[in-house]
Formats: sequence, C-alpha cells, structure tokens
Amino acid sequence: MQNMIDIDDLRWAWQRLGEQMERSESIQLQLLREARLAGTRRSLRGLYIGQSLQLLLGVGLVVLGVACWTRNVDVAGLLAAGIIVHAFGLLTAVMAGLVLVLAGTIDYSLPVLRIQKRMALLLRLQTLNSSACGLPWWVMWIVVVVAFAGLDKADPAAGTPAWVTASLAIGVAGLLGTWAWSAWSRRSGRRSRLAASIDRSVADGADGIRRGQRLLDEIARFERD
Repeated sequence: MQNMIDIDDLRWAWQRLGEQMERSESIQLQLLREARLAGTRRSLRGLYIGQSLQLLLGVGLVVLGVACWTRNVDVAGLLAAGIIVHAFGLLTAVMAGLVLVLAGTIDYSLPVLRIQKRMALLLRLQTLNSSACGLPWWVMWIVVVVAFAGLDKADPAAGTPAWVTASLAIGVAGLLGTWAWSAWSRRSGRRSRLAASIDRSVADGADGIRRGQRLLDEIARFERD
C-alpha cells in the first residue's frame, strides 16, 4: 500500500512539474513575442519619419508645379516643367500616403504568419515607392529648378538655360545606368556590400522593414520549436 501511495505521489508530482514547465514555456513565449513585436514597431519608426517627410515634399512639389504652369501657359517649356512637377508631386504624396496607411494598419495582435504577410506587402510597396519616387531624382531635380525659374514671369527664358540639355543628358544616363546595374545585380545574385548599402540609401525605411521581418522570424521559429 505504501508503495502504491508513493507511486501515486510521484505521478502527481511529475504531472505538476509538467504543467509548471508548460506554463513557464508559455510565459517565455509570450514575453518573447511581446519583446519582438515591440522591436518590430520600433523598427518602423524610420519609415514613418521618412514617409512623412516624403508626403510633405510631395505636397510642396504640387504647389510648386501648379504655381509654375498657371503662370506660364504661354511658354511651352515652363508649362511642361510645371505639369511634370505637379504630376510627380502627386505621385510622391500618394505613394508616401499608401506606405503610411499600410504600415499604420498592421495589427500586431494577429498570428505571426499574417503579420509577416503584411510586412512582406509593406516591403514590396516601399520598394516600388523608392523606385517610382526616388530614382527619378536623377532627372527631376533639373525639372524642379526649371519650375522654380518659371515663377519669375519677368524672365520667361529663365526656365530654359543652356545647361539644362547637358544636365538632362547626364541625369538620364545616370538613371539608366542605375536601373541597369540594379537589374544585373539582382539577376546575377551578386549582392555586394556596396549594393546593399545603395539599396538601403535608396529605399528609405526598407532596412527597418527587414529588421522587423527578422524579429518576426525569431518568433515563428520559437513557436515551431
């Protein structure tokens, strides 16, 4: 009888130990999840700041473009410059707004897999944003200078100085060269440190998204194990 009692006590103690270990693992997982999710939110701060500034830039370009083309409807070059800046400003503001909305609507209470999918979508959108609104600055800075010159109606020729042609040629060459190099590096799989650093500088905020993805990957691995 004593042996039966001892065995029962041992089973009960073993069961209690198992339950305590399960609770401990559950608590550890919850703590890790909260810490990593908090880190994921922090990793997007740079994205929020960068896109807020991009949104303001877009609004400023719209104002500049409208001011230029409405003052120069009779000057073809300045009219075109104003319309281009206006359109590019709209694109810049809209893309920044889309990134901010998507980043702000991520629900961190969802399962990790669904958060990872939203982060992947955010990264794709931000990559598109950087390509559409970042790379064109090889040329757009020249058009912006022309638009500023177009605000001075006293000198309608100010918007078309001789250096514009040379500057545009250099800008177009730089833009095409950047696109070609980026396509080659991705196709060949040669991602050097220089390539990675250029990607980070061009795709403002994308590096923060990738850090957030790595933190989410840690949670997923811990949950699987």
